[in-house]
Amino acid sequence: MNLEVDLGGIRLANPVVMASGTFGYGFGYEGLLNPNEVGAVITKATTREPWAGNPPPRIAETPCGMLNAIGLENPGIEVFLSKYLPRLRSSGAVVIVNIAGRALKEYVELASIIDKATGVAGIEINISCPNVELGGMQLGTAPRMVSEIVKAVKEETNLPVMPKLSPNVTDIVGIATAAECAGADAISMINTLQGMAVDIETKRPVLGNIFGGLSGPAIKPVALRMVYQVYRAVDIPILGGGGIMSAKDAIEFFLVGASAVSVGTGTFVNPRLAMEVKAGIEDYMERHGHTGLDEIIGAAVL
Repeated sequence: MNLEVDLGGIRLANPVVMASGTFGYGFGYEGLLNPNEVGAVITKATTREPWAGNPPPRIAETPCGMLNAIGLENPGIEVFLSKYLPRLRSSGAVVIVNIAGRALKEYVELASIIDKATGVAGIEINISCPNVELGGMQLGTAPRMVSEIVKAVKEETNLPVMPKLSPNVTDIVGIATAAECAGADAISMINTLQGMAVDIETKRPVLGNIFGGLSGPAIKPVALRMVYQVYRAVDIPILGGGGIMSAKDAIEFFLVGASAVSVGTGTFVNPRLAMEVKAGIEDYMERHGHTGLDEIIGAAVL
């Protein structure tokens, strides 16, 4: 059975990827899950300079999921390259670096720096950040902005580039096709849905940032619908995710067009989830007589 995947030039030994943020840099899972066991590790978002993140509380549990308002807290690119990347590289992991910024120039600088680093397989572009130059509008909500960012990043690196699409838009297909036309090698989807929670005793929002990103099983139907739509519109591979809690969930994403899947919030519930998903995919393929993932990718798309 062949579970290898070519994710837009990023070679994966298996199709299960650790999503950005929920796995950190992988070291908190030592003894539970080795980074080299999965197809790839997408790092916690990295910015040009250190970001402090949002005020607490930052996390709230919801029915079938959770809200987070971490605010992309991270130590900045220099610390990542000197402290975390060497350790990830030595683990044997396939490393995809998630980059974020508040303006186009920050993405350009990050891409240029990462292109010179050793041990990076690709770049995932976080385009859900508020653009300070446009009054806080999210960078990933307009095709023109997405196109500009992808083009600018591609000009600074020879690494495969994969924008992570925000679901908080009215036309996900328009965003995806803009990314493809701008030169994206693959597409990652979806990021979290915007939501909030309220404490009825204090009569205040639960999160310090008021709004947060909803993830977990609650968003899986939305994610599946969006992957289905985008698969019909683009010719580049899709990394699909959103609420994966089992191999069955992952297989649903393959059937609607994903070439690989990302496991995120479910890892908080079950640190070994990624390996259970991988084993379940193998079992499904064997039971149905499939020898390669290409036999099931997009099979449910009409």
